[in-house]
Formats: sequence, C-alpha cells, structure tokens
Amino acid sequence: MTRTTFLPFAKPTITDKELNEVRDCLESGWLTTGPRVEKFEAALKAYFGRDHVMTVSSATAGLHLALLTLNLQPGDEVITTAMTFVATLNTIEHAGGRPVLVDIDPNTYNMDLNQVERAITPRTKAIMPVHYAGAPVDLDDLYALADKHNLTVIEDCAHAIGTECKGKRLGSTGHIQVFSFHPNKNMTTGEGGCIVSHTKEALDHMKIFRFHGISKDSFNRFAKDGSPFYDVVAPGFKYNMMDIQAALGIHQLAALDGFIDRRNVLARQYHAAFKDWDVFTLPQGPDFDHLHAWHLYIPLLNADKSPVSRDTLLARIKDYNIGLGFHYQACHLFTYYKNAYGYKEGDFPHAENFAQRAMSLPLFPTMTDADQQDVIDALQIILKGS
Repeated sequence: MTRTTFLPFAKPTITDKELNEVRDCLESGWLTTGPRVEKFEAALKAYFGRDHVMTVSSATAGLHLALLTLNLQPGDEVITTAMTFVATLNTIEHAGGRPVLVDIDPNTYNMDLNQVERAITPRTKAIMPVHYAGAPVDLDDLYALADKHNLTVIEDCAHAIGTECKGKRLGSTGHIQVFSFHPNKNMTTGEGGCIVSHTKEALDHMKIFRFHGISKDSFNRFAKDGSPFYDVVAPGFKYNMMDIQAALGIHQLAALDGFIDRRNVLARQYHAAFKDWDVFTLPQGPDFDHLHAWHLYIPLLNADKSPVSRDTLLARIKDYNIGLGFHYQACHLFTYYKNAYGYKEGDFPHAENFAQRAMSLPLFPTMTDADQQDVIDALQIILKGS
C-alpha cells in the first residue's frame, strides 16, 4: 500500500463558516474577549443546559481556576488518576494541593472508584476524575462516594465534550466540569476550554481570577457604554479566551453532534476490523452503556502475540505515511512526581501496563473510509506480514 500524503492521528475540521467568522472578527477590530466570547458562552449554556458557564484560554487554566475554589492549604489532597495528561496533576500542584493518585480500571481505562474510596483521608478535599478518551466515569457511583465523604468533584472532561453518561450529557449535572478545545479534541477553538459550574458563587470566584483579579471584563470597560476604571480584588491570572477563538467555537459547537456521529462510525469500523485480531485488546466498543465521544481510539498491543514492540510499531507505521499517537505515560513515573512523592514502578500496575501497550489510531471527522482502510492495511502488514 502507498499513501501520497501523511495521515495524522488527529486533525481539526475547519469549514468556510469558521474561516468567514474569523475574518469578520479580524475586520471588526475586536480580537480579545468581547461579543463573540459572549455569544459562544451563551451557546455553551444552551448546549449544557446550565446557567454558569465560562470560557478560558485552555482546559489547564480551567482546572487551575476550579481548584482555586477549594482554597487548598498545604497538605490538602485531591484524588485523581495515574493515567492522564500531566496537566491534571500540575494544576493540583499550582493550586497548592497534593495530587493523590489511584490506578485505573483495566477495562475502562478510567480511575478505579474502589481505589478512590480507599485513598480518601481527612485531608482529602476533592476528587478529580478524567473521562479518559471520551468514555465517562460512572457518575452515579462517583457522586455517591463524594456525597458520602462531603467532597467536591471537579471533572476533567478534556477528552469528553459530547459524552453522555446514562443519558445525561457531561456538564449538564454535577459540581464542576472543565472541557478542552485543543486542536486534537472533538471541537476546537485553536487553544481554549470552558468551565461549567453548579453554582454562581463558584463561577464568580473563578471569573475574578480569570483576568488579573480585575472586577470588570475588558468588553465592559472599553465598549461605548463602559467605564475604563476598575478595581483589582485578587492577584489573578491571564486565562481569558479571545474573540478570535470564540469565532471558531461558535460554529464548531454547532457541528459537534455531527463530529461525534462520525467518530462513532469510525470507532465501530475499527472495532469490526480488529475484532478477531488476537494481537490487540480493544477499547470498550460503541455498544458501551453511554454515548462515547471517541476522542481517542486506543487498542492495546499484546506483546506475546506481536512480532514487533509497540514502540517499533509507532515508528514503522510512519513508513506508510501514517501517524499514531501515544496517550499517555503513567504520570507517577515522570521525574518530578517520582522525586516529589517517592512514586516508583509498580505503584500503579494497570496504568503502567496501559502506557506500555497503548497507541492512538487516526480518528477525526474528515477522515475517509479509505483513509481508515489504509491504517488497517498498514497495521495488517506490520503485525501480520500480509
């Protein structure tokens, strides 16, 4: 098989609607937080069915702001998963807390809720689940556990806009959810994200810290009817979204359901193609008891059945003009977290096993069936020699 162009594991879907909106934004002269951010936030409120929604410059910024509502003190703990992008842990550190890790359920790749309960101590202030690859954590069990111990839940939904848990869209219920609009996610604003909160009080707290602790948004200060004078009520950050980003988001959100539908089609086709391959352990399939957003499709390589290692496979498939992703290294094995908390190999065996075997196959809405067949054919050649 031969491809003349490189197929990446992810690619944003950008249409003329986004391009025209960005051009109009640039021509308007208002590029930073302004009317398009307001319009995008209104659309997000309608999408989630919640009143308290705020855009931010990234999901990382959103997690940091959400954690600041806890007023963490030295030694306070936030429980999260060992299998996530390291930003989940880093934001806990930045907010003054201690990340306490638990292993994953090897069937779902999400945090093992049985281990979460065992990890709770008098210093625990919150649980931060990650809806890994777009598959939801069981929110009924999670919130029952949080309520039992009077804990806040901050859901890292970076992978999971569009995911539903037992018929309920993530972000429509619960305490605080943070979503990502990075270019490899299910919708994009270039960089960016949003926070959904269950209370106005929590969102107002986060809103103050979003932009330097200033008491007014820039749009309210510099619009015709605004006043340039303001107060600073906290030492805040620069976490606001720009109108240029929101120009993308307005149209990306409108198209999101279609993006999710196509991802589910592609996931089903991968599942059908690989169902008899003993070289792979497949992720839970499209018949999982929820609407899976399929941000990532991650089969695990069974080393005892494979003629090549996972790392060799990641390198060799590039010879066929195809790129795979890797999501992620188990966080406790990064140098900082090993040194800071004494973590070592063997502490979270399911997360470590996953990290040694995982690969993210190309999956995005504009990917054609022919593109997908190229991926399958290349894997067939490398793993089966034909």
